[in-house]
Amino acid sequence: MMLRRGFVLLLPRCVGLLVVACCSVSIVYMLACTPKGDSQQLALPRVHGPTAKEGYEAILQEQEERHRNYIISLKKQIAQLKAELQGRSEKLKHVQDQYSDPLDIQLDHSNPQQAQANLLAFLRSQIDKAEVHSGIKLSTEYAAVPFESFTLQKVYQLETGLTRHPEEKPVRKDKRDELIEVIELAVGSLNSPEGDSKTKHRVYTASDFIEGIYRTEKDKGTLYELTFKGDTKHQFKKIVLFRPFGPVMKVKNENVNIADTLINVIVPLAKRASKFRQFMQNFREMGIQQDGRIHLTVVYFGKEQVNEVKSILENTSKSANFKNFTFIQLNEEFSRGKGLDIGARFWKGNNVVLFFCDVDIYFTAEFLNTCRLNTQPGKKVFYPVLFSQYNPSIIYGHHDSIPSLEQQLV
Repeated sequence: MMLRRGFVLLLPRCVGLLVVACCSVSIVYMLACTPKGDSQQLALPRVHGPTAKEGYEAILQEQEERHRNYIISLKKQIAQLKAELQGRSEKLKHVQDQYSDPLDIQLDHSNPQQAQANLLAFLRSQIDKAEVHSGIKLSTEYAAVPFESFTLQKVYQLETGLTRHPEEKPVRKDKRDELIEVIELAVGSLNSPEGDSKTKHRVYTASDFIEGIYRTEKDKGTLYELTFKGDTKHQFKKIVLFRPFGPVMKVKNENVNIADTLINVIVPLAKRASKFRQFMQNFREMGIQQDGRIHLTVVYFGKEQVNEVKSILENTSKSANFKNFTFIQLNEEFSRGKGLDIGARFWKGNNVVLFFCDVDIYFTAEFLNTCRLNTQPGKKVFYPVLFSQYNPSIIYGHHDSIPSLEQQLV
């Protein structure tokens, strides 16, 4: 009875506590689920606030404004990126223009390290442009740059064509020095240790060199491929070297006036009056009529046909009103070298271009200007290579008349 009465008294209290606990849980739940009123979260329309339609319209306007501001921000960023990209493109183009035109490459001597870096970058770009790491497509086989082979003693070249033996011995000094330098560099590269390797390896010398090939691309550089003996009979060492050409550098820029440059044509002669008559026809047309800045010195050996030669000179002088000639007669045997020496020493005037000429040489007025442009007093001589024509009396022997000299030269 006492236990039942106590339970009846405790039951209302337990129910009250349970109700209080439920209410507390409900309040906490409502507080936790209520939206926070910060600037990042939108407030939902309340029951006692504006109507639901006006609330949603305000929310949509706010979202639209936020998106509009975001789009404007993106457009500004895109414009900035475009401007930066354009600036970088202009800088890259400026650098490419500097290295694409060697005349524009300037080395800043106030900053030696930067100058050295720029030059090294240019030389490496020459290697990348040359046909070293990979080949290029050519339209025909004639466009290929041929290789020339060489050993320690000989060079086999193709410049002379197929009409002469390609072996060149002795080698020209500059080419010999070039190839010796390349072999020495290759030997030094083979003997230098790779990385931190301390393992012993054989010491290479020039006697281990077997053969090599090389070719020159005129605008890029020279490629060398050298083969050395290996450790065994069937093993070899191959070294590839490249000598890049540096940028073109201006040495001189000057105006040349050859209006007053006189040419003294010195002709040693003996007999051959008919050849001299043909020579004077060309001399009169090219030297007197077209050029006009010329002097003729004839050094004649002996007495035979001397009167005929003098007559040809006098007739040309009268018909062309030409007084700039000298006639020297020597009563001795013909000597071309002595005739040129005497003719040169006989000149007593101002500085003059001496043209050592033979009686059977045909020249043009343009060639006389070439002589003036390629000579310098006391510094430089011009040594042209002459070529012989066929004999017209044999070629045109079956014709009624021999064509003129101009037509023969064609």
